[in-house]
Amino acid sequence: MTTRAASRSPFGALATGARRPYLTAGVFAVTLACGIAQLVHPPLYDAVVRDAARIDDGQWYRLVTGMFFQDGWAFGLVSNLLWLAVFGTLAERVFGRVRWLVLYFGCGLFGQFMSYAWLNPVGAGNSMCVVGLIGGLAAVVMVASRRYGVVLPVQFRVLAFAAPVLAVADTLVHDNHGLPCLLGSALGFLLLPRAH
Repeated sequence: MTTRAASRSPFGALATGARRPYLTAGVFAVTLACGIAQLVHPPLYDAVVRDAARIDDGQWYRLVTGMFFQDGWAFGLVSNLLWLAVFGTLAERVFGRVRWLVLYFGCGLFGQFMSYAWLNPVGAGNSMCVVGLIGGLAAVVMVASRRYGVVLPVQFRVLAFAAPVLAVADTLVHDNHGLPCLLGSALGFLLLPRAH
């Protein structure tokens, strides 16, 4: 297999999945609608936020709804949607829709559960879902030249190898984004698209 540089569109050379990010757009739209509803009617947040005490009382749905509402309110909504648009689109093109769903919601649920059980018992946001996608993309970048014959720019390779280190550091400072990112990296290796 010959190695080819990917300078003009780095992830374009790795794209094996959907050309149009309909899944990312759909999740974006649902998350945006939930965020707007939360901003218009603030008491809604209390009914859906991940809250360990309420989950202990049997309200397990909060582990799911916590992925669609934002504890950062307007700022959290805008920033998390921007990250979703960028990394969701890349991940959907690289992994395809089924693998995207596994990465996004698998890492998101894992992050919600670990936050509930250990790291941050009260909160909400889709950022843990997005860092799962980032972890998955980091795994692809790590093997891009060997598996796909694509040499990505050095900054992508540095960031890919830094992601798990930063995720461990993030967990050590008791933040809840590191573990979903690490799971995303592990799942990324398991879900690597076929070489074409």
